[in-house]
Amino acid sequence: MDANDQELIRRVHRELIDSYDEELELEFEDRSLDLLSESGPAARTAEEKDSRRQYFRELLRLQAELVKLQDWVVNAGHKVVILFEGRDAAGKGGVIKRITQRLNPRACRVAALPAPNDRERTQWYFQRYVSHLPAAGEIVLFDRSWYNRAGVERVMGFCTDDQYEEFFRTVPDFERMLARSGIQLIKYWFSISDEEQHLRFLGRIHDPLKQWKLSPMDLESRRRWEEYTKAKEVMLERTHIPEAPWWVVQAVDKKKARLNCIQHLLGQMPYKEVPHIPIVLPERERHEDYVRRPVPANMIVPEVY
Repeated sequence: MDANDQELIRRVHRELIDSYDEELELEFEDRSLDLLSESGPAARTAEEKDSRRQYFRELLRLQAELVKLQDWVVNAGHKVVILFEGRDAAGKGGVIKRITQRLNPRACRVAALPAPNDRERTQWYFQRYVSHLPAAGEIVLFDRSWYNRAGVERVMGFCTDDQYEEFFRTVPDFERMLARSGIQLIKYWFSISDEEQHLRFLGRIHDPLKQWKLSPMDLESRRRWEEYTKAKEVMLERTHIPEAPWWVVQAVDKKKARLNCIQHLLGQMPYKEVPHIPIVLPERERHEDYVRRPVPANMIVPEVY
């Protein structure tokens, strides 16, 4: 191996490491404001730093397994729907981000539907969700789902008592229909304590990068903690069916919740590593009559950094 080959390999390795470093920036949502300085009242102890390293090592291992899982789903033509439910600030978005971080977005996508518009409110309740269901070889993650009716709509008075009861009469049949059609439905509820939600809301209030996550509805949900608890208990009791059981993730520790959820998800499908034909990079064609044209200077982005 000559010096040019060695330099190329070094650059490839460096690029790989840099790509992981960039993705670790996602973890800034778990940061303290003094993270970059290694000093100050929020600086991490040696034990905390070691725990963080272990978390990343395990997260990367699980994400590698998720890649194998997706390969199997695509190869087998499997169809998967994963629902993520829980209180505001329970950590649903965080785990969804880590699950999808290294997967192919063509075969794994997130459905996070806004509040229904005037037309959608007149449709069959499940209609707007149906269009997001997967085809063969796809995984769809719902960041909140049709269970809005059993939670926020019930607590905030956005549905009538009759609509609420009709939901519970219909949803088991709807989910059994999905199962019969070959869609595997996995339902997660992220559980946090009263104190932990209070702490996370305070964090959002005082962090300018997170304030967008707080809506008037979120603040009202905080006031109605007990009503949401009652609604959640009824929901779990009335919609926990063999074809689509609920799984409760203890989410007070968000890092452990992510790892536990991903580990559990991997165990829900009989996936195995799909063999791939080795990839060989073809030689680039070169033509004597081709001359690359220079880019006009006024089109180049200024190199401020």
